[in-house]
Amino acid sequence: MRKKAIVQFHFLVPGTLPDREVLRKFILSIFKKEKKILGELTIIFCSDDYLLELNCQFLQHDFYTDILSFPLSGAKEPLIAEIYISLDRVRENAKSSGTTIKEELHRVIFHGVLHFCGHKDKSRHDREKMRFLEDKYLNAYL
Repeated sequence: MRKKAIVQFHFLVPGTLPDREVLRKFILSIFKKEKKILGELTIIFCSDDYLLELNCQFLQHDFYTDILSFPLSGAKEPLIAEIYISLDRVRENAKSSGTTIKEELHRVIFHGVLHFCGHKDKSRHDREKMRFLEDKYLNAYL
């Protein structure tokens, strides 16, 4: 018998996330629709500096990013993973794109989830597909 999937949220910086239970259930529904078996997903909200340190240490990228995602389980096992999100970057991206912080935050969360469901964003075609799916799930959620 398979264990119940877990989605949890942690803040390393001050922040809020209203309606966590609704979001948790929605994330689980994305995994189900995308036919990916989730074991445990931890979403960690942090600062630009914290994420930059992880980006340098694990990916040898010396630049700011809004999200890093780390799978911790084997390919044939239920997914165990962590997503790190810079709240500084989310705020900055929302401001520069003319959207709300809430919408940008959820876009980034869904982006990370979609990566774990097998979606890529390296090529132009893949980025367009990823954006389409982000919009699809954002519209269903918000």
